[in-house]
Amino acid sequence: MGYFDEDYVPKPKKERRWLVPVLSGIIIGMIIVLAALPGILQSGILPETWVNSNQTADSGTDGNGIGSTDYVSVDVSTQITEMVDEVSKAVVGVINIQRQGDFWEQQENDQAGTGSGVIYKKEDGYAFVITNHHVIEGADTVEVVLSDDTRVQAQILGSDLFSDLAVLRMDAKQVENTINMGSSATVKVGEPAIAIGNPLGMKFSGSVTTGVISGKQRTIPQDFNQDGRADWQAEVIQTDAAINPGNSGGALINIKGQLIGINSMKINETSVEGIGFAIPIDTAKPIVEELETKGEITRPYMGVEIYSLDEIPQTEWDQTLNLPNNVEGGVYVWTVDSLSPADQAGLKRLDVITKIDGQKVMNMIDLRKILYEEKQVGDSLKVTFYRDGKKKETTIKLGVQK
Repeated sequence: MGYFDEDYVPKPKKERRWLVPVLSGIIIGMIIVLAALPGILQSGILPETWVNSNQTADSGTDGNGIGSTDYVSVDVSTQITEMVDEVSKAVVGVINIQRQGDFWEQQENDQAGTGSGVIYKKEDGYAFVITNHHVIEGADTVEVVLSDDTRVQAQILGSDLFSDLAVLRMDAKQVENTINMGSSATVKVGEPAIAIGNPLGMKFSGSVTTGVISGKQRTIPQDFNQDGRADWQAEVIQTDAAINPGNSGGALINIKGQLIGINSMKINETSVEGIGFAIPIDTAKPIVEELETKGEITRPYMGVEIYSLDEIPQTEWDQTLNLPNNVEGGVYVWTVDSLSPADQAGLKRLDVITKIDGQKVMNMIDLRKILYEEKQVGDSLKVTFYRDGKKKETTIKLGVQK
């Protein structure tokens, strides 16, 4: 049994009246510190590292809690913007001037159109410009507009309808920059692409649009005489960087500022957006060199109008062309020019060419590469073809395309 003292009376606990004043003092002290903090920061009393740390942590507000940008500094200058600024100086405007009137009337110069161009080299006191054939087509005089709006008269050294390329030469006294040449062979689908030119005329000169490489080795049919049939299949780079009328002849560059293409065409349909085309610079280089030195392009000539097999339904391969099952591709002959090298070699309509000098020809691109990159006028070609299902061979001596 426990012991219990009947005389024991418990003492009442002391009330904690000190707690409320202490808490009130802490709260009041915090309010005072927060109110005085901006003045302390600006006074220079605190070490600089403390001030910088506080500004970084609280750069979005000032002492009153209102958004402020006093402590925010953003540098928007990047390698890309500096590169574009430098490259833009080598991209020029090209003005096509044509004379109006006849012998009996006073002739007047009229601006027939504008486009863009790229200064690719300086040599012997001259500057050389690449542009498109259709930009200067029919011009009596051509003016080049530099990035600082200086106008210089230029001479057309050469122009080529099929490649849509032209070369201009002008005095180099006021030219400072030339563009760095790149390679279109190394571009990859999805990599950044930048187009520079003068869309819609000189009012928007030096416009820059960005995008990506959307496709390589695209083929675009071109109908020069408007007869409804393609006269040429242009091999181009596809990009979604905006290319508008006036951009033609301008530069398509990669992320390093190197020239990878000459802007040339755009699908001008209301239902199509983000599809622009450029001539690959690797394709353009030899043409530009020949235009610069000779003034024209000399191409080997077979004398046939041909189309890729993949342009017609597979059923026609069997029913019309009578091709055996082992034929996977080729080009079929639609017409043969009279007295042409192909005519003299015995080729006929609906013959299907599958090989040239033992190399497979799957489409028109394959044939063009062999014909225009590996052969010269006067060379002989061993052509393998099918006629009515039978395999045949003939030899064609290439002539000159006129």
